[in-house]
Amino acid sequence: MLPLTVPVDLGRVEARRAASEELAKQIYRQARPSLTERFLSWLYDRITGIADSFASVSPGGYVGLLVILTLLVVAVVAFRLKVGPFGRSARVERAFVLGGVRSAPEHRAAAEAHATAGEWAEAVRERLRAVVRSLEERSLLEPRPGRTADEAATEAGRVLPDCAAGLREAARLFDDIWYGGRPASEQAYRTVRALDDRVQAGRPMLQATP
Repeated sequence: MLPLTVPVDLGRVEARRAASEELAKQIYRQARPSLTERFLSWLYDRITGIADSFASVSPGGYVGLLVILTLLVVAVVAFRLKVGPFGRSARVERAFVLGGVRSAPEHRAAAEAHATAGEWAEAVRERLRAVVRSLEERSLLEPRPGRTADEAATEAGRVLPDCAAGLREAARLFDDIWYGGRPASEQAYRTVRALDDRVQAGRPMLQATP
């Protein structure tokens, strides 16, 4: 009569072999690199492959490639300093500064010349400079190098209250054109030119004596 059940007890040799096989499977699974590690390894291989390709055709190999990359970085930084936010800020800060010792009539003549040439941004700037220079010549504003358009409008508005709104509008036009990149127009120039006429005819508010 055959036994109905088969003993499942393993011998010592069989048990050791089964344990070794299972342990090997666990070690293999743990040692297998993760998805992130495999991606980083692939990316590293691609980068090094590209670097090797460039180095093979670059004079001096990797040293020459490093020099070229350094020069490219320097060129990009220099370009950004010149035309980027830093360079733009420097140009804008100098945009309204009254140049040389031009008189108000000379600024007006320069503005008209720019207007005739269709150079409306320069025409607006020169006409606004004429406004400020005329106030300085009339001793209504103290000559001060580096004064901005907004500062000039604020200071002049205190002396000529009737022109204060027009001065603020002209300063805003100037800022939009020279700071904000707004296209200048003939109408913008006409606005500043009309302000110049009003300022010349304006009567200053006398300061009350204490």
